[in-house]
Amino acid sequence: MDTIAELISRHARTGRVEWIGLRPAKRTDLISVSSAEITDCGLEGDHRSTPGKRAVSLIQAEHITTIASLLGQEGVAPELLRRNIVVSGINLLGLRNHKFSIGSAVLEGMGICAPCSRMEEIFGHGGYSAVRGHGGIVASVVQPGTVSLNDDVTPL
Repeated sequence: MDTIAELISRHARTGRVEWIGLRPAKRTDLISVSSAEITDCGLEGDHRSTPGKRAVSLIQAEHITTIASLLGQEGVAPELLRRNIVVSGINLLGLRNHKFSIGSAVLEGMGICAPCSRMEEIFGHGGYSAVRGHGGIVASVVQPGTVSLNDDVTPL
């Protein structure tokens, strides 16, 4: 019988980068880009670019659909969720406490990315709760590199 550690290390497939966004300053709109440099501090050009556990924020495209449903909306634009990278096809929570490559960079999933109070401002009453549990993960940078749309997200 397989151990829990063995089961946790398996993923059905690699993921894919669907969207990349930079926040040039606090409380400003995110700018959608086709590629970005990931430095030791996070995405170059992002105001939260600081080294540590929260250098990069990621969210699953599949969860954006869930958030929209919980809000009673047709869809939610990724920039409204204020995460750096949207990926599809892989369970981001499965990357928590594990290293993964994204483009030519290597990140380590550090923990969940809890929603902030801005979700109430953006989505109205209940916005925070709609994102809660679906906000993705934060990651530290193990190896800087470039991330581009359609790049693979591969557990290491």
